[in-house]
Amino acid sequence: MPNNPSPANRPLNRRQVSQALNIPPEMAARNGIPPRMKESEVAELDANPPAWLAQSRANSTGKRPVWVELRCYVCDFHELARPKKWWPEFSFVLCDFHRNDELPLPQAGWRRSEFEGVGSRFRGIVDTVDP
Repeated sequence: MPNNPSPANRPLNRRQVSQALNIPPEMAARNGIPPRMKESEVAELDANPPAWLAQSRANSTGKRPVWVELRCYVCDFHELARPKKWWPEFSFVLCDFHRNDELPLPQAGWRRSEFEGVGSRFRGIVDTVDP
């Protein structure tokens, strides 16, 4: 019989806890979130946030997300990542296993730009109107 913990007791690492609470990993570490927590403990923190987490949520403007989901247009591989200030609004996100010719062609009169280093294994593709 496998020894799999129930979902509520599944251990989460600090990055996963940060994603669940929608906070940066640095904030989690700075405020004493341990390297591993049970999922049920994270749910309790989310439901009854300590003062620092409540303040963080109160200060959030929602203009810039803490985490974004990157999803490959071709194979649907995905990950959560911290968005970078230099990231434009991507038309497509493509993982490193695929070629650009697997994407639909840009519209006539549009230009395609590529941005490397998006997440752990993605490229961002931006289609813009050619001036």
